[in-house]
Amino acid sequence: MIVQANQSPEMDALGSIASELRKMRSFYAIGICRFLLAVLGILAVLFGPSIPTAATQEAAPLQSRAVRIQGRVIVSSGRPVSDARVQMEQEGVRGVLETMTDAAGAFAFSAPKSGTYSLIAKKSGLCGRATVAVAPLEEIKQIYLVLAVSGECSVTPANSGNSPAQTMEFTDTPAFTVAGVTDWTAAGGHGSDSTLRTSEALTRETLTLEPERDGSSAANSAGVTSGAKEADVHRRAGELAENRGDPLAAVHEYEQAVRLDPSEQNYFKWGSELLLHRAVLQAEEVFQKGAEAYPKSARMLTALGTALFAAAHYDEAALRLCQASDLNPADPEPYTFMGKIAMSAPNPLPCVQPKLARFAESQPENPLANYFYAVAIWKAHSADQQSMQQVESLLTKAVTLDAKCADAYLQLGILHYSRRDFEKAIGFYTEAIEANPELADSYYRLAVAYDRTGEHEKARQEFQLHDDIKKRQAAAVERQRKEVKQFLVGGQPTYPETR
Repeated sequence: MIVQANQSPEMDALGSIASELRKMRSFYAIGICRFLLAVLGILAVLFGPSIPTAATQEAAPLQSRAVRIQGRVIVSSGRPVSDARVQMEQEGVRGVLETMTDAAGAFAFSAPKSGTYSLIAKKSGLCGRATVAVAPLEEIKQIYLVLAVSGECSVTPANSGNSPAQTMEFTDTPAFTVAGVTDWTAAGGHGSDSTLRTSEALTRETLTLEPERDGSSAANSAGVTSGAKEADVHRRAGELAENRGDPLAAVHEYEQAVRLDPSEQNYFKWGSELLLHRAVLQAEEVFQKGAEAYPKSARMLTALGTALFAAAHYDEAALRLCQASDLNPADPEPYTFMGKIAMSAPNPLPCVQPKLARFAESQPENPLANYFYAVAIWKAHSADQQSMQQVESLLTKAVTLDAKCADAYLQLGILHYSRRDFEKAIGFYTEAIEANPELADSYYRLAVAYDRTGEHEKARQEFQLHDDIKKRQAAAVERQRKEVKQFLVGGQPTYPETR
């Protein structure tokens, strides 16, 4: 039995109030929970995909990101190569990616995944190769591709801490100023070094090259500006300084002339002064800039070829001279330079033979045209009997046109000696000496031929004559070199903008 206690009206009222409060608190708590759940739902929709749970993070594998393979194509002097074709292929995967370098020689690829990639850059018969290993999660791979003769390509990683030796950035700011001079003989070289002597001879000939007569490489504007007038003053001051034996002042005057008026003439004077004083890489840079500003200037390209040859970049030198010969095919100067570097270079040069063939065909009565073409054929096709018959015919024509063409007589002697026709060889060597008594190689080869025929006393006399001439010539070359001061280079001047 349940016994209910009697309660006062006040107690009943308090109980009712407490009951209502409990109900309100319950409804409030439920509302807060529902509100929080709604907010969490919205957050899950907005940010859920980018904020995985810890369990999901542990289960997700590492993803490989695309790697940017980038770099620059340059030649061994450090000058960048524009419009070079660069190809990239992944090892074991079919398909090739391809791009072209920009004006600064730069290129870039996106490698889709890690692995080993092969790169090759090509332009004008030159090439550069590289093998690049891309690691997982790597972001950027930087390399230099150095163009060289096909089969001798090389690469230097840029992120190894060192760029290619003595690389000069080629932008509107050349990486040099002439800071002083030193004795040229300290640079090395010897009178018997035929390549060096060829370079020196071509440098002297470069100084005499005349500008184009058709006005294609004239000043930038038709009118004479105040800057051009002031540049003329500096250029003439440079000429006077060189004549009085102050090449340091001369080169600074020529540089200032280019700053004031970047004309073809001023570029050529500046580059020639650098080349004369054996700042070969810097001369190459100035002539390259001049050739870009004046692409129709044959003498600028010829001078650039001379600078490249002096830097032992034989293939590229030949290409520039071939370009110069195409501007005015009737002009013999580029062919003459081309023929001389072809004789001294250790290997056959690209484009030279067909250009010299054009020279001989267009100027058949020019003895040098026949001579240089003969030498180019010989160098490229010495094992081909039919080609060697053509060589003999061209050399014979050269000496027929010019009885003083001693070099052609010498080559005819060498040709007949190789056929073991010693008597004819002796006759041609003798003709060469009569045409040019200072052609030392003729005495040496004549001595060898006499020795083979048993005339040992004559051989001894010719050997002695050869040695005497070589000593005299070496002493003369040494004196000439002591008169030439070599520039010491450093600093960083600026080129003007070509108007």
